[in-house]
Amino acid sequence: MRVRFTATAEAELKAAMEYYESAQAGLGADFLAEVETTANLIKSFPLAWSPLSKRTRRCRTHRFPYGLFYQIRSDEILIIAVMDLRRDPRRWEEYL
Repeated sequence: MRVRFTATAEAELKAAMEYYESAQAGLGADFLAEVETTANLIKSFPLAWSPLSKRTRRCRTHRFPYGLFYQIRSDEILIIAVMDLRRDPRRWEEYL
């Protein structure tokens, strides 16, 4: 099963990478690596995280205060949001 990011999730990922890179050189790359590790965990164990709704689940990153919100589709894992969890944690509902 493949993992695919929506355009919105990709934009959120890019913005977060740029933010962290501006804070400290190399931190943006560290953030990307953390997101990739989290996406691989989701790919390996898609049902491991509790559902937030009928189709949507969230897996938190370890080092950064972010969550990957995803849906399990028939042939892919769809990442719908890469969200800073320090902000409104229910904002993901806008993506449904």
